[in-house]
Amino acid sequence: MKSAAIRRLFLDFFTRRGHTEVASSSLVPADDPTLLFTNAGMVQFKRTFLGQDQRAYKRATTVQKCVRAGGKHNDLEQVGHTRRHHTFFEMLGNFSFGDYFKRDAIAFAWEFVTSPGYLGLAPERLRVTVHHTDHEARELWKEITGLPEDRIYGLGDADNFWQMGDTGPCGPCSEIYVDLEWEPHTPTKHAADAATAPRPSGPQRTARESGRFAAVPETPPARTSGGHARVSGTFHRPEVVPQDEFERRAEAGRYLEIWNLVFMQFDRAADGTLTPLPKPSVDTGAGLERIAAVLQGEDSNFHTDLFLPLIEKASELVGQPYDRGEAGAPFRVLADHARAVSFLLADGVYPSNEGRGYVLRRILRRAVRHAWLLGRRAPTLAPLTEGVIELMGEAYPELVAKRGFIAEVAKQEEERFLETIEGGLERLDELFYSGLNHVSGEEAFKLYDTFGFPVDLTQVIATERGGTVDLAGFEAALEKQRERSREARAEGKAAAESPGTHVGGVGNVGIVLPGKSQFVGYGEDAVDTSIESSQSAGEGVRIRLRESPFYVESGGQVSDTGRIVSPDWEVQVDAVRKTPDGPVVEGRVVKGTFHGERGLPVRAEVDVARRRDIERNHSATHLLHHVLRQRLGTHVRQQGSLVEPGRLRFDFSHHAPIDPANLDAIQREVNELAWENFPVEIREMPYPDALALGAMAFFSEKYGDRVRVVTMGPSIELCGGTHVRSTGQLGLFRLAGQGGVAAGVRRVEALTGPEAYQAMSAVQERLQRAAETVKAQPDQLLRKLEALVQEREKLESRVAELRKSGAAPQDAGGTVLDVQGVSLTMARTDSDDRDEIGQVADRFRQGRSNSVLVLFGQQGRGAVHVAVTDDLVKAGRKAGDLVNRIAALSGGKGGGRPQFASAGAGDPSRLGEALENTPSVVADWLKG
Repeated sequence: MKSAAIRRLFLDFFTRRGHTEVASSSLVPADDPTLLFTNAGMVQFKRTFLGQDQRAYKRATTVQKCVRAGGKHNDLEQVGHTRRHHTFFEMLGNFSFGDYFKRDAIAFAWEFVTSPGYLGLAPERLRVTVHHTDHEARELWKEITGLPEDRIYGLGDADNFWQMGDTGPCGPCSEIYVDLEWEPHTPTKHAADAATAPRPSGPQRTARESGRFAAVPETPPARTSGGHARVSGTFHRPEVVPQDEFERRAEAGRYLEIWNLVFMQFDRAADGTLTPLPKPSVDTGAGLERIAAVLQGEDSNFHTDLFLPLIEKASELVGQPYDRGEAGAPFRVLADHARAVSFLLADGVYPSNEGRGYVLRRILRRAVRHAWLLGRRAPTLAPLTEGVIELMGEAYPELVAKRGFIAEVAKQEEERFLETIEGGLERLDELFYSGLNHVSGEEAFKLYDTFGFPVDLTQVIATERGGTVDLAGFEAALEKQRERSREARAEGKAAAESPGTHVGGVGNVGIVLPGKSQFVGYGEDAVDTSIESSQSAGEGVRIRLRESPFYVESGGQVSDTGRIVSPDWEVQVDAVRKTPDGPVVEGRVVKGTFHGERGLPVRAEVDVARRRDIERNHSATHLLHHVLRQRLGTHVRQQGSLVEPGRLRFDFSHHAPIDPANLDAIQREVNELAWENFPVEIREMPYPDALALGAMAFFSEKYGDRVRVVTMGPSIELCGGTHVRSTGQLGLFRLAGQGGVAAGVRRVEALTGPEAYQAMSAVQERLQRAAETVKAQPDQLLRKLEALVQEREKLESRVAELRKSGAAPQDAGGTVLDVQGVSLTMARTDSDDRDEIGQVADRFRQGRSNSVLVLFGQQGRGAVHVAVTDDLVKAGRKAGDLVNRIAALSGGKGGGRPQFASAGAGDPSRLGEALENTPSVVADWLKG
């Protein structure tokens, strides 16, 4: 039976029995910050089990995509080396929310597993476990299935008791195991035949019995005199296996768990007390990969139709046959990781150096390394993702929708790592060849920081070579870097937060008095209030107001400025700071003599014109975010922003620069949304209600029970900033540039309102001046420029012809020395045309052997050029290596082809010194 048929069969079985089919949730848990990824079928129902979320149904069935590759549940290092571990897998599940309980859950599972119309496994192959205290479940298994006592095993909490956390819903488990070595004495109906058998029909399989839902088999299985169920053929009683032998065989892999039934019937208190739940529930899960292996007669999940096509494609890509033994582990890793990468990218996870993105990057780089071991030096996962989409796109349409994006991001990440992996592997070789069997924390960090090697990859390589890694030292070095980054960010933020004169002598020390300041700036630009506390030092003051209209910098929006006025003085507000007792304004006394006793009435006024500019830019980031996700894909997520009066800056996850046509479309669509003049609606509501409304939330951030939801047309986000009243107040939106911030993070800058108008006016003025310079009317400027470009191309072509015909570059000339049997020519050149110098190098190399040319460029910032004859290149002596050694003497660096390379001089005044030392550098270079 193919895996696609198993998926559909499972869902159909349970929908026929009153379950609502629910689509798989995202691999990124929507409202559970405790999880890195969705790792079980019950995750999307967690709030329902806790009674926090009511659904329109009491029974559900799903095929849930899951990832276990980070955090508490991490199977990454076992993947490829075992038969069952995967980073990505599919969990078949059926759930009851206070409806049916143990009897029906057991009956459903047994019927689906043994019925000829479904999986059709012989009952003789099956064994069952229960929690050793769950006598009710043991008796139900015997009653419903006919299993004898000696095939039901009682296990402890570690195996057969489940709980959601240290406290809360929990309960015993019951599992179904298949004996993989069982062979019938007579032919038994095989699952492959069951796939083509007529589907069961008729009424629902449940009926009221003694106030409980009980299973009514559609085709009652025959029973032996001993009460044991059988499917067909002559019943053969399985051997009696003691519990310790069962556990040993399960551990060894002979008995394979394919189904787990969790009976949530208790509420665990902090002291460990178990109180029965008023509405016991059921959470069951069955691994699709394991079931497929059993039904397809394979001893490994990797040899089913879920993986073999990917393994075969990987074999084609690397040009090597697949070995089903340990030697084939790299192929299995590639197949598994291609699935995980495809689904994580489709669900909006983007490669980065933190959180989920870091796990994705680790998976990608682990795959690159295994492809490298197979001799592959080109992207491998990218083409494999196409195979994943072909296999699974029908069941998961999000893969098809993101096909191009998935392949492109995978390719770019692979190419980026391929550029550095060789250097990292060479460095590890150096360490181990030198006799060391231990990688220090500093070295592990250098491999991570310089070559992009995740520390776990370094650890894997070290283990393969019999070595170890100082993980504690690595963490210490990493923390030092983080601390430096935090300090740098703090310094940058402090500088950005100082809009004018610093409040001398006040610093960050404030006087905290009873009473907290209340922010009233959402609805008020000015307010009559009073002073809660104050502090002064010269002209600088710090004031905490009872009610403050001044917004304090948060979420990328800068602080307000303005003034505070009393009958005796006036303070110019330059900045607002956060404190535990509310915002504190900092400013300068610009009139009168300051005295700020508590309770003094004052008027606080925000600089309204500046506030309106900020609001325009902040609201524009919401519209921009929406349009970016519409145009580029739902992987786009805000990574940071800066909202100032003069501009906005927006960072977001994306893999490549935006082409001009898309930029123009994005600008146009943001403007169209603005011109729709949507009202900006702001509401406070419970966090789950906001998510249900479709609000964008960033799950790395912490949210309270109640959140502020900002809606403007199609954009819905959680946000605490200030905004325009309607989108029409943006007036005009203009993109001002784009760039890269980090791997996988792009940045755009934009202007709104008056700033956008001024920018467009400035462009118009420059176009007018350009037209006047080339003596053309503005509407004829493009045609004139095209004519000038064509004329220049003709002239450049004529110059090239003259050079070829007789005005070719002169020979290198210069000084010729013998260095260890190699002819070294050194010369200076006044040319700064690299093509021309390249022609000199080519002429030098023609007909020569065992020779090196070094040219020192005198023009501009100076340069060094190196040409090497082919025989030296074949011997491993490359021009790029030599040019970097020579250029380093003047603080420069560069690169190029093995035969010819160039480098900047760094400090041109040191070129003479570099020339003098070149013979000794060449001598060292020849030694290798």
